Amino acid sequence: MNAPIGGNRPQEPATRNVPVGTSAAGPNGEPWWVAQLKSRSWFAEQLGGADKVARQHERGRKSVRERIDLLVDPGTFREIGKFTGAAEYDAEGNLLNVTPSNVVTGTGRVGGHEVVIVAEDFTVRGGSSESTNPDKWQYAERLALEYRMPLVRLVETAGGSVNLLKQMSSTKIPGYRDWPFVAQLGYVPVIGVALGAAAGLGAIRVCASHFSVMTENTSYVFAGGPAVVKAAVGEDVTPHQLGGSQVHARGSGVVDNEAADEAGAISQARRFLSYLPSNVYETPPVAESSDPVDRQDDFLATVIPGAKRQAYDMRRILKSVFDKDSIFEIGRYNGRSEITCLARLGGHPVAVLASDPMHMGGALTAQSAEKLIRFVDMADSFHIPIINFVDQPGTMVGTTAEAAGAVRKGIRAQMAIEQAGVPWATIFVRRAYGLAGSAYAPLCRAINWRLAWPTAHWGSIPIEGGVEAAYRRELSEAADPESLRKQLYAELSPIENPFLTAERFAIQDIIDPRTTRPRLCEWIVQAYRLLPELLGPVRRTMRS
Repeated sequence: MNAPIGGNRPQEPATRNVPVGTSAAGPNGEPWWVAQLKSRSWFAEQLGGADKVARQHERGRKSVRERIDLLVDPGTFREIGKFTGAAEYDAEGNLLNVTPSNVVTGTGRVGGHEVVIVAEDFTVRGGSSESTNPDKWQYAERLALEYRMPLVRLVETAGGSVNLLKQMSSTKIPGYRDWPFVAQLGYVPVIGVALGAAAGLGAIRVCASHFSVMTENTSYVFAGGPAVVKAAVGEDVTPHQLGGSQVHARGSGVVDNEAADEAGAISQARRFLSYLPSNVYETPPVAESSDPVDRQDDFLATVIPGAKRQAYDMRRILKSVFDKDSIFEIGRYNGRSEITCLARLGGHPVAVLASDPMHMGGALTAQSAEKLIRFVDMADSFHIPIINFVDQPGTMVGTTAEAAGAVRKGIRAQMAIEQAGVPWATIFVRRAYGLAGSAYAPLCRAINWRLAWPTAHWGSIPIEGGVEAAYRRELSEAADPESLRKQLYAELSPIENPFLTAERFAIQDIIDPRTTRPRLCEWIVQAYRLLPELLGPVRRTMRS
């Protein structure tokens, strides 16, 4: 019953609690249970009451049911556990009131997917994880795993509640034995959407996902809120200073993306799902595309600057190569020297890696390595072919990079790439040097398809840095070090010509950059023929 909210905890007319099997009839001769269904459904629709829903709106947030309406296709939501809650009865057993559970669960259609939704209701006890019925939301999450359905979590929770523990007269060991959040990540797409406070368990529910997004000004994610921080470490902070989108979606990388508002965040969740299969036993969904597969853009012939250290717009290259308006970037403001996005070629979903020379020259940093690992694991888990556009000067160097663990994390990134089993294409756009330069694709498989632009050059070390290391004594003793340096550069630079590498079949082909899209559109059809053999969960070994 979709009754409008009206008043603070309004009272539906009392409904007699009649034993099952009775012959009693309700108004108009209806079976006794018709009134029960209507009344209990009506109470559930009221959430925490009109005043609390109004307070949500005043804070720029929607109610939990409004959020679900934004997520699912119209008319497709089927609620599970709607009657869960705390009921009140009079002395004769008449139902007086029901405070509904503070989590709404169910299934619905999102584009081509049947998904499971778990959404907290902040208007009932602040969506507290301690105040909810854990069996309800754990059942929904197990349903997603066992029925192989994507899971979307709409998160707004204040976390644990000391008041409830006082009522229980005991504490509990943290954790939920029936919550399969680790197993889920190996079988079905999981999305975490932070739409308000996501504290404690809420933070886990956002981040234990394949894709996460939070609103800019109305959400925050943290292990413990400002009061907990003050008590623990003596810091005075606001929620946004502690865990707002500037901290996590534009800094730490704890959350992938940010959105201007709730509609934008939920729209991103829908779009992410559009590239993925419903589970690891299905292939990614191929969509219709009106973008010609043989389209060529002349600007690609001149986009790479002549100067080795000059930056350019890698995203413009990606927009030219992939289907029009098909690029969905993930983690743009974290690990910024590496671009990670989903896109389409001839309607086929692909996972895209690309160096970004606009940030640290495109060098692999500790943070960009972590971002790359997570993205590659996601694509490999759901058997989405990967394409890497390489302009890699190497692993970031310097004291800051070393202290951040760039070397170890760079090795872990290389291991993630090597363990990936999906078809992989590499386009060498410009540089590929050192450890990071070798982490461009799985090196041990013929399934790695490699092409280069004529502007590409590679090696174990850039000539400029190599000259300084190999000829250090000669340069220090030379009467004119700069003249000697230029002489050495002139002698060694011709060796970088990629056609010399092609003569030894150390690169499969060097292509006109303008033909990149047509060549990749041919490759993706071949790649998708292999996917049925790869379906199922992925197994990986330890990484350093």
